[in-house]
Amino acid sequence: MNNPADTPRQPHAEEALIRAALSPEINHRLRSARIVAGRAVIVAEAGDLPDEGRKALEAEITAALSALPEIAEVRIALTGERRRRRLIAVGSGKGGVGKSTLTTNLAVALARMGRRVGVIDGDIYGPSQPKLLKTEGQKPAATPDGSQLVAIDSPYGVKVLSMGHIVAPGKALAWRGPMTGKALSQLVEADWGETDLLLVDLPPGTGDVQLSMLSAHKPDGAVLVSTPQDLALIDAARAGQLFEQGEVPIIGLVENMAGYACPHCGEVSDPFGSGGVEKFAAALEIPFLGRVPLTLATRIAGDKGQPPAAGDDETAEPFRAIAEKLGRWLDTGKL
Repeated sequence: MNNPADTPRQPHAEEALIRAALSPEINHRLRSARIVAGRAVIVAEAGDLPDEGRKALEAEITAALSALPEIAEVRIALTGERRRRRLIAVGSGKGGVGKSTLTTNLAVALARMGRRVGVIDGDIYGPSQPKLLKTEGQKPAATPDGSQLVAIDSPYGVKVLSMGHIVAPGKALAWRGPMTGKALSQLVEADWGETDLLLVDLPPGTGDVQLSMLSAHKPDGAVLVSTPQDLALIDAARAGQLFEQGEVPIIGLVENMAGYACPHCGEVSDPFGSGGVEKFAAALEIPFLGRVPLTLATRIAGDKGQPPAAGDDETAEPFRAIAEKLGRWLDTGKL
């Protein structure tokens, strides 16, 4: 008989087995997970937890992994360092492709999975996050020393900051490039509390806001959004090139407005084409994250400040599925 100790290890399979047994909240704390001779060896971040929280984290990991037949013993090392806040850009080369709606719903879906998420409305000239996250009319407070804005709490467990919270409603902003860069920095450098993930809803194109972000607040990764038609894909390619030049990993592409189901007869039509983004992603060897259909319910919910991802019906499912892939990338660097 073969000695189990002589069996080649499969690190990816070991990590996948461990992660499948743990909750999303614990998963995004993991920094290392392996199995050696029946012993699970775990390294997790706990710098933001009090002593009781650290003990509870250890107990939950131990209980979950001890139930696996492959594991006879669990050893856990908790690091004392606080987690670095991560920045994910959500961009497109073209306006009107539903990027802001996607950003909002990804943030809400991730928050429901146990992550502490904030949204930065980087569309300085055309902010929409106050409406989408139902925070219209609210003004951000300042820290006691007046050096930072304090992010606003939305009703959906997601913090948010936007120029729409600062400038009078309906007022046009006629700012030159350097001013937009300063505005973006003010939002990024705000007091985000315990938030450890920020999604940046970028304006369309490859202009001043994007360049300012790349130079001063380089994202950890980027999600690109496009509708299936050729014109939108051409512009999405330009946005992708900008991130590649800035050495920002492209996490993947999302096809938005993919098919429209008639609310009366149920027949599905494709006003913007079908499958173009997935084919485009395959040609460029960029991961395809999924598609979001064009529905009347999603539009109405957005106008009311009620993100579909906050619910459990069929309109929430596409956002949840894409958020799961994004969460996996955040935890492991892979989809």
